[in-house]
Amino acid sequence: MRGSKYPLHFRGGHLFLETAQQLWLFDTGAPTSFGSQPVVSLGGETFPLTDSYMGMTASTLSQFVSVECTGLLGGDILSQFDFVLDASNGAAEISSGILEHSGRSVPIDEFMGIPIVAARIENADHQMFFDTGAQISYFQHDSITDYPDAGAINDFYPGFGKFQTDTHNVDIALGETKFTLRCGILPDLLAATLMMAGTTGIIGNQVITGRVIGYFPRRQMIVF
Repeated sequence: MRGSKYPLHFRGGHLFLETAQQLWLFDTGAPTSFGSQPVVSLGGETFPLTDSYMGMTASTLSQFVSVECTGLLGGDILSQFDFVLDASNGAAEISSGILEHSGRSVPIDEFMGIPIVAARIENADHQMFFDTGAQISYFQHDSITDYPDAGAINDFYPGFGKFQTDTHNVDIALGETKFTLRCGILPDLLAATLMMAGTTGIIGNQVITGRVIGYFPRRQMIVF
């Protein structure tokens, strides 16, 4: 089955889907979508929107990401579709039917609408959120400082605001696909959220950069 095609953009390390000449943050790590307009149309369907999530509006989101955007597409909408995301060519294919993408499949679970993947680090398995709204990854483990330093970065989280973290380049495998990801350490309050879900980190959107991946939340898998 063929899906609808949409432009896909990386701007300032953040992933955006363009529809009707409007940019929307593509954020699997947020359970709720919101925007500066009452509805958004995607994949031939129209979805009602709230104007904020955890105190964040389209205006404040635009300030945090330094990109003017109309809102955020979260799990409540993204979970309704199959996606083939081609970051190398700046294109996304979306369908309410079944899309196919050949490659290596990684199963996903979910917690409160946010996908979770098993990541292998130093021969140990870690449950980590798959969060395309995160410009870097996060690894809440004492061993992170053993990895090569990658400098400090400013980031943000809805309901928390901006924060700064030191980062390190960490070798991580998702299934049979290997990555070296820039990983930071979350502030204690956000780290407590990870612990509630039984996770030890976040896999950010670096795993999409320069690749074609299938994101199939209804079938609970990612294909690299």
